[in-house]
Amino acid sequence: QVQLGESGGGLVQAGGSLRLSCAASGRTFSAYTMGWFRQPPGKEREFVAAIGSDTYYADSVKGRFTISRDVAKNTVYLQMDSLKPEDTAGYYCAAAGLPLESSTAVRARNYDYWGQGTQVTVSS
Repeated sequence: QVQLGESGGGLVQAGGSLRLSCAASGRTFSAYTMGWFRQPPGKEREFVAAIGSDTYYADSVKGRFTISRDVAKNTVYLQMDSLKPEDTAGYYCAAAGLPLESSTAVRARNYDYWGQGTQVTVSS
């Protein structure tokens, strides 16, 4: 079992930055592909970024967001820069029990564990 807890969300003006953290506990953290997803108001959950043997990004965040992990701290981060109002969403951390690649890392159904989420609101 893996337990995930997100933090770092909040209210920020457009053009600003936030860094989300996801602390993991339980089984070997480094063995998992970790992902970030978001769910905008009234919309379905969508892929943001993932990290395993490589990093993967949604086109909408490429060049603005950076995913990274600190294995020693069992933590994965999402650095979000140049934030836009359309980035407003609940952000969720997820862990997959199997290695994921570019075509599979983007699908929420391939992740086994989820955090409770943290809200990010970007004002215009």
